Amino acid sequence: MQRKLWQTDIYVYAGVFVVAIVIAQFGFTRIDFTKEKRFTLSPVSQNMMDSLTTPVKVTVYLQGDNLPGGFKRLQRATRDMLSDMQAYSHRKLQFEFVDPLKGQSQSEQDSTIKNMMGGGIEPTNLSVKTDDGLIQKLIVPAAVITAGDKQVPVNLLQRRIGLGEDEVLNNSIQNLEYAFASGIKKAITGGNQQVGIIEGHHELDDVQLHDAINTLSSSFMVGRVDLKKISLADLLKVKLVVIAKPETPFTEIEKFKVDQYLMHGGRVLWTIDQVSAELDSLRGHGGEELAFNKQLNLDDQLFTYGVRINYDLIADLNSSQIPVATGSVGGQPQIQMVPWLFNPILVPVSRNPIVKNVDGITTQFISTIDTLGVKGVKKTILLTTSPYNNKITAPHMLSLAAIEQQPDPKAFQSAPKTVGVLLEGNFKSDFMNRPLPEGFTEQVNVLQKSEPAKMIVISDGDVFRNQLAADGSPYPLGYDHYTQQTSGNKTLLLNIVDYLTGDTRLIALRAKEIQIRLLNKARVRNEKLYWQLVNNIIPPALVLIFAIFQHYVRKRKYAH
Repeated sequence: MQRKLWQTDIYVYAGVFVVAIVIAQFGFTRIDFTKEKRFTLSPVSQNMMDSLTTPVKVTVYLQGDNLPGGFKRLQRATRDMLSDMQAYSHRKLQFEFVDPLKGQSQSEQDSTIKNMMGGGIEPTNLSVKTDDGLIQKLIVPAAVITAGDKQVPVNLLQRRIGLGEDEVLNNSIQNLEYAFASGIKKAITGGNQQVGIIEGHHELDDVQLHDAINTLSSSFMVGRVDLKKISLADLLKVKLVVIAKPETPFTEIEKFKVDQYLMHGGRVLWTIDQVSAELDSLRGHGGEELAFNKQLNLDDQLFTYGVRINYDLIADLNSSQIPVATGSVGGQPQIQMVPWLFNPILVPVSRNPIVKNVDGITTQFISTIDTLGVKGVKKTILLTTSPYNNKITAPHMLSLAAIEQQPDPKAFQSAPKTVGVLLEGNFKSDFMNRPLPEGFTEQVNVLQKSEPAKMIVISDGDVFRNQLAADGSPYPLGYDHYTQQTSGNKTLLLNIVDYLTGDTRLIALRAKEIQIRLLNKARVRNEKLYWQLVNNIIPPALVLIFAIFQHYVRKRKYAH
């Protein structure tokens, strides 16, 4: 009888095991006990993966021998994230880890790295400790998402000035879901939405915006828009309008087209210089130049929408460096890198997903922005200067000789100045209760108040301008070829465009936080012996106590 019951139990257990295997093939679930649900995909990502209709392949380049411990952690987190996404995608998502530099000669590696940087991937050079000492190792913390003939690069490492290695890796890990979800969405839907860069007012040209245009072209249809020629009906088909450093005034017809584009729910990115000042021009005029006010005829329009860009310049002790000739030796000029106070580095402190975890942003000759109370419009401060700044009203004579003087810290103690603002809501038309501009003949539905619209205003026309080499070839956006450092300008651009054109639910993934729980090093040092004894003595002692207790119970049970 007992044998039959035993055999029945075996069959029941085997049946349950088989059923569990079958269910596991068609279902996926997990229980996440972490406070911030770090191992759980958000509903946005789950729905995106569940609705994939085309195969998507992710190639991760974070692979190779002797990876530092922190990058191994990032590698594991990346593998876990992609495994979760794959489980929800019904196997539509496939991924692999490869070492792109393995088995290549130095010249081949240089060519591969150059191609990667041209495609938006940023390798990083690290000092790795081995048995033979420290060696320099090139690591590629990036991935490429492929859907059909579309490829989207994803940089896994989120650098930020002033953060330690642990904080940088933690920020990178908590950004993985957004990075992959955003990249996958671009790969499967990219190329349909249009981004129009305004021309006709001596704005930045295609060479100066080369990397910005090239980067956005992987996900959008990017082109130039001449407001004098394009009809309002065609302008309304553009998803995002970019106004990048105009130098000459806008006509009333051009302003009207931009206004009605916004009234119909448009998105506008303004990067405006209110004061005319250029470092190259300063060098070409004997080291002195008058910084004077521009006349762009945009003040009234921006004022109506809720912002005012002032006619001033900000000098900030937290600034980037510029090369300056300090003499010559043997007929060769001696170049020295010195801080230039009119090139502030902006370190974002806002928790808004547009700038969260973005590295320092380099700027040139920026102005202050005032925000105005406008009913129905929400304003979010995105970018501010450091508290060590000084505002200078234009017109003002600039001189390179100022770099020879030690700035007085007392003159640079001021509240952080606003230089970047996000505005969202229902805007009032700048042409409310006004006749149509003279010469405008199109038949359009003129709106006095906007549908839900968005705009971002930055008081630096050069924030998305890439540097040029001596032969005129462009460097990547944010890369300073003098210091060989990369700032967060490209990441800022991508985040802004994602926010203004994309699904705000997807952008909200960047607000996901994973709390970093580091050991208290001082406490570890002081209590090392105690915890070694606890971890090495208590577990065996508990097992021994349990074994003795079990032996005692069995002895009493079967004694008779």
